Amino acid sequence: YDPAIMSEILLRHDSDDIATLTLNRPAARNALSIGLMEALDAALAAIAEDRSVKVVIIAANGPAFCAGHDLREIRATPTRTAYEQVFAQCSHLMQRIVRLPKPVIAQVHGVATAAGCQLVASADLAVAADTARFATPGVDIGLFCSTPMVALSRAIGRKAAMEMLLTGDMVPAGRAKELGLVNRVVPEGGLADATLALATQIAAKSPLTVAIGKEAF
Repeated sequence: YDPAIMSEILLRHDSDDIATLTLNRPAARNALSIGLMEALDAALAAIAEDRSVKVVIIAANGPAFCAGHDLREIRATPTRTAYEQVFAQCSHLMQRIVRLPKPVIAQVHGVATAAGCQLVASADLAVAADTARFATPGVDIGLFCSTPMVALSRAIGRKAAMEMLLTGDMVPAGRAKELGLVNRVVPEGGLADATLALATQIAAKSPLTVAIGKEAF
């Protein structure tokens, strides 16, 4: 990966076969700008070839996990071509996560909305703080969450997905676990430790077996 690209908006820390990628745009609630999506995609591409990494954690700095696309950036170039490029880039990033031969765990605190919710749904596993909330609120601003809809509908049932998409309501962590959007809900203060414990357990398995299993799934 290119440290110059990642030096500010995405941080990487490797420890004991686990790579933690931390979204680092706290002032923007870690909105997925073009630059952040490029950095995350580059980091995952590098990790795919890195035999020292067995599990990936995606975390975030600041008050929110990820508020979705950077609407300010999108509005700066209000053309169909620009919109298509942003959403195509986002879809490519999410598929990178799905196709990565290593498990990806989302470590979620604060809010995960729109494309941020898509990021959680695209990850293989998710551990959430008990204060975390999830939503696909595009319907409220005339931008239906069509791309988040794909990952969401694969992670949870049809009726639950449609309710989230049509109402835009915030879903608390406990309800998200009931729906299958997250695996575990833990006290906010223990979020990092709980996520690391799950990642460590998986990292102890055969990476070849895990890679074959993930691809098969």
